[in-house]
Amino acid sequence: MEKNSKIYVAGHKGLVGSAIWNNLLSKGYTRLVGRTIDELNLLDQQAVGRFFTDEKPEYVILAAAKVGGIVANNTLRGEFIYENLQIQNNVIHHAWLHGVKKLLFLGSTCIYPRDAPQPMKEEVLLTSPLEYTNEPYAIAKIAGLKLCESYNLQYGTDFIAVMPTNLYGPNDNFDLVKGHVLPALLRRITLAKWLEEENWPAIRHDLNNRPVAGVSGESAENDILRMFDKSGIKREGPASGQMKENVVVEIWGTGTPKREFLWSEEMADACVFIMERVGFRDLAALSQKEDAHRGDESPDLRETRNTHINIGTGKEISIRELAFLIREIIGFKGNLAFDPSKPDGTLRKLTDPSKLHALGWHHQIDIEEGIRRLNSWYHS
Repeated sequence: MEKNSKIYVAGHKGLVGSAIWNNLLSKGYTRLVGRTIDELNLLDQQAVGRFFTDEKPEYVILAAAKVGGIVANNTLRGEFIYENLQIQNNVIHHAWLHGVKKLLFLGSTCIYPRDAPQPMKEEVLLTSPLEYTNEPYAIAKIAGLKLCESYNLQYGTDFIAVMPTNLYGPNDNFDLVKGHVLPALLRRITLAKWLEEENWPAIRHDLNNRPVAGVSGESAENDILRMFDKSGIKREGPASGQMKENVVVEIWGTGTPKREFLWSEEMADACVFIMERVGFRDLAALSQKEDAHRGDESPDLRETRNTHINIGTGKEISIRELAFLIREIIGFKGNLAFDPSKPDGTLRKLTDPSKLHALGWHHQIDIEEGIRRLNSWYHS
């Protein structure tokens, strides 16, 4: 990419897209194009076609998607598969039709089987069943990955798919129920701390910035407490010898599943690194070498597949450890209660980022520093 290349970042206001947008700006790229959902509905095929005709982007980064945590994925199954399929089909197809030089498609490590060997290499894709709770989203992302791969093989495009691990960072989704686990936990524990301290001005300020289920900082105290209760922030009777009620944060599942987390700004740096230095031909060659290493009889029979790239840290932490780490950093003194009647989701989802490491990129920010950064950003 040249510094004056026209680059369209789809989803430039979200967690992923905003981080990539800012990384491109920091590296001197001057012709960035973004559209909000009000300006361009990516579910509308004709509108997407008109956009590509009018703007003629040379490069595309597809970071737009319908995303959410385990609750949203498990309950909004139809929305998650339909909207993600529609968005990626429209953007990837029109990128090909309009001669885009290179496209980067962002997926998710939930594409890998529930019981995949850990850490997960790219080659374990489609080797066994997916985790049920996020199966619709995962199938959509697998379809996007295969769409890129198939267009490359049939039409000679340079469309690359990357699979970031669990991301967190500026502009994250802090919804108490539908947000991803880390930002949702951070906000719930923060609100619980303020409830513990009876800091109602802070609670109301927070809810004015990010209302929950129609409840804002202007709502009656009882309405806020009812919303808290539904969101897993509860008051319990005082313990023996105490005058005040205890505050408890309830968390879905047993807390035993382990997750890998990557600071979103580092993910963005990896994505720009790949856009600048890695092409599909490089990845196809790696795929062919892997087939040869496995002893395929003839080069003509070797299959080009699994050309996507994991973006991760290769490190993991349990949900229980994560929750208590957030509790410590925030300074909440109340209890954390895990609810084993709720689903855990996949027990482990640790990526093997060795392909990315071999290409020359490594992460720098570990989880404790990242949580402190996110906490500072949330209060800024």
